[in-house]
Amino acid sequence: MVFVNIGPPSTGADSDGPGAAAARITGRTVRGERRLSASLAEVGLDDGQSVMVKRADGPGAVLAEAAGLRWLADAGTVRVPDVHGHDRRWLVTDLVAQGPATAPAAVRFGRGLAALHAAGAPALGAPPPGGPVDAYIGLAPMRNVSGTDWPRWYAEHRVLPYLREAVDRGTIRPSETAVIERVCERLPELAGPAEPPARLHGDLWNGNVLWGADGHAWLIDPAAHGGHRETDLAMLHLFGCPHLEDVLDGYRQTAPLADGWADRVALHQLFPLLVHAVLFGRGYAEQALAAARRALA
Repeated sequence: MVFVNIGPPSTGADSDGPGAAAARITGRTVRGERRLSASLAEVGLDDGQSVMVKRADGPGAVLAEAAGLRWLADAGTVRVPDVHGHDRRWLVTDLVAQGPATAPAAVRFGRGLAALHAAGAPALGAPPPGGPVDAYIGLAPMRNVSGTDWPRWYAEHRVLPYLREAVDRGTIRPSETAVIERVCERLPELAGPAEPPARLHGDLWNGNVLWGADGHAWLIDPAAHGGHRETDLAMLHLFGCPHLEDVLDGYRQTAPLADGWADRVALHQLFPLLVHAVLFGRGYAEQALAAARRALA
């Protein structure tokens, strides 16, 4: 890995960039950095260790992510990078050395994910300990409001807020909302059997699963909260995941899924698709509408 030498912390190229943030938060001398994006960098420290440094997407985002990583790690199931520290704008974590995705790693990941979900949460919508109520999923605000009835909670706090926002932005037309509103009305019959609140990653698309050089899957960038375990599995289906069938096999070896879970994938994908419609536009709105129609079929 090639780093750009930026000298000691006080002479960094950017006084509020990732190198300076890593030095300030860890109290260590920074020897170089490699920018991955405007908000993400790998930073080399004085002992040869490298860390990942990430800038916040919005107020409270750093605290929410740090609390989420720690909450997932506390379950001791799936591997999660250690949090070295943070301030209001920057988060410093371990850097995950990546390797190939393999079927054995996928089975281990599935087993660990089932155990993570079984670690539970105090309530639906419960934020991680120490995490803010006003959190984020990706770049979108996500409010963690606690509830006990999943169909009602999912409609009121996950689907309808993003539907309203998509309509306000002109991404979904008012004439198109009826099919999604109909899903919300029918959620008590569509949701399947009631389950206890699971400890969710909350934004479990393929990009937030890193396949480590150690032969294990690692979780990053959570929108962690208490929810329905099928939501995480639906996210893995949404954008594809290497060896997904092996992940599911490992999951079911540890915790069988409720009958009809595969028929509810579209129902659980409705929330992330509406989030993407708000953030990225019409193409995802059309996918959300299609998911709503599948959920009703």
